[in-house]
Amino acid sequence: MQDRTTQAGQAAPARRRRLTAAQRRESILSAATEVFAAAGYRAAKMSDVAAKVGVSEPVVFQNFGTKDALFAAVLDRLASGIHAELEDVAGHHSPAAALLAHILNPASDRSHHAPGSHHALFAEAAVLVADPASGEPARRTARVVASHLADLVRSGQAEGGIRADIDPEAAAWLLLSVLSSRPLRAAAMPRPSSLEPAVAALALAALAVNKPVAARLT
Repeated sequence: MQDRTTQAGQAAPARRRRLTAAQRRESILSAATEVFAAAGYRAAKMSDVAAKVGVSEPVVFQNFGTKDALFAAVLDRLASGIHAELEDVAGHHSPAAALLAHILNPASDRSHHAPGSHHALFAEAAVLVADPASGEPARRTARVVASHLADLVRSGQAEGGIRADIDPEAAAWLLLSVLSSRPLRAAAMPRPSSLEPAVAALALAALAVNKPVAARLT
């Protein structure tokens, strides 16, 4: 009798490893991040998330309950990711004022705001802050990111590169406003290649201590 594990002399395919509950949840979050970033919150479908993971749609609902809850979890994950990204970039740009200049520089930021990127997802969240269903997680994410930026401003003040007379929290929301509205300007602003650097330069000039703005944005 032929071995049950073989057919025509070939080994049977290995069984698919069963994921733990935590691994399954993380795989759904990763897929949902891509789907929401590419399609936007309103157009994204739970069936697309399920297909990307390779599970049935009810499995996604079993893990997160609703589309709103899944989007909220994605935004929480996004906020943590942006914090980690800031820390990573900080290792290449010191002092803090140089890191702020890098963050504001349109050239260094361009690829991050492409459709489907995580920064595009954050821009989507910025549009949804007034939405009754998804507004609270979007507002929470914005507050977390603003808190990280405020800490960065405080570091710059301690180093002497950022003005000591400005409120770090107010400065953080100024930075966040400039960054989150960048996709809007890219779509509607005339001469974005010249005007966007000028917008970034104005924001940096409001924070920096007597340093040439143009030099900091190159």
